[in-house]
Amino acid sequence: MSENTSAAPAPSAADASRPDGATAVLVLADGTVLWGRGLGAVGASVGEVCFNTSMTGYQEILTDPSYAGQIITFTFPHIGNTGANGEDIETVTPAARGLVLRADITEPSNWRATRHLDDWLKSFDLIGISGIDTRRLTRRIRDGGAPTGVIAHAPDGRFDLEALIAQARQWPGLEGMDLAKDVSCRQTYSWNEGMWKLGQGYATQESPRHHVVAIDYGAKRNILRCLAGTGAKVTVVPATATVEDVMRHKPDGVFLSNGPGDPAATGTYAVPTIRGLMDTGVPMFGICLGHQLMALALGAETEKMPRGHRGANHPVKDLETGRVEITSQNHGFVVKPDSLPADVEVTHVSLFDGTNEGLKVKGRPIFSVQYHPEASPGPEDSHYLFHRFVDLIDRRS
Repeated sequence: MSENTSAAPAPSAADASRPDGATAVLVLADGTVLWGRGLGAVGASVGEVCFNTSMTGYQEILTDPSYAGQIITFTFPHIGNTGANGEDIETVTPAARGLVLRADITEPSNWRATRHLDDWLKSFDLIGISGIDTRRLTRRIRDGGAPTGVIAHAPDGRFDLEALIAQARQWPGLEGMDLAKDVSCRQTYSWNEGMWKLGQGYATQESPRHHVVAIDYGAKRNILRCLAGTGAKVTVVPATATVEDVMRHKPDGVFLSNGPGDPAATGTYAVPTIRGLMDTGVPMFGICLGHQLMALALGAETEKMPRGHRGANHPVKDLETGRVEITSQNHGFVVKPDSLPADVEVTHVSLFDGTNEGLKVKGRPIFSVQYHPEASPGPEDSHYLFHRFVDLIDRRS
């Protein structure tokens, strides 16, 4: 998670513009200052300001490790109405840098809620701001790209704006930044938790049919649950695992997880491992950052997107079947399709902007997608991908 620093107690000359009642501010690197009301933790945090168009799933979004280094602007105005609980999390320690809301958080109204979202944010040291014109901010990001910003919350409303602007301008940005090491597990562990069912909670995988090793670049828990739900024993290894580290577990398949940061930066240590695993012939499946790293290992290139894809309403076309899936997405980098080698086939494309959303290697049990099938926005449009992975394992057995 980001390191929070206390907002400066001494106001600057520019602080005179602070409206009455403002206890938080979002400052962009270009000098834009947006005042609001603070929520969650007190302090200041710097990161890339992005937006997410999802109407639901804010707790899963805030705990998705792929948001490391980012301040999330929610375009849906009512965030926090259903409170928070201990089940709907994707990692134990959120990596997002903060959140930006239009409306204040109301009292929770949901039978599964166990606490107020504001209290939940404080427990994870997450800084938030409400009262922002999120439509204006979203248009700013859409037209000018994702800016660097600092979100600051001080109950007394005193801020040093010049210092916050300087902090935003000094932050290097996500391009060239390897964040997978920051959110990956530190040691190997086993996972047997399956899918959630109403009235039953999460299932337990007690009779696995095959063994999948998942390389953790920032893995979401629900991806691991989906793998276990297919009948897999899941062993999770750190992002820096070598070919030998993975293969000593004798996997039937290898999964490359989602994660944050620039894939080219993470690829300096991940790509050699992925190439070595490809040479073993073991079936491989990648999601999000795992998709991008797989492409790099195959000889392709990635690039930073101006604004990225983040939301639960993204249509993606499966070029093999012609079906359109409603997908959940969270990525700021993309595979350049014209850089893919001849033996790699594009399997999925975004119907928003035509960018690459999936690939497979011809004649080999290797494929990946850019989006998040485990997030179930369709709700189960894309669950077939996990079964496709298992089918490849079964054919090799």
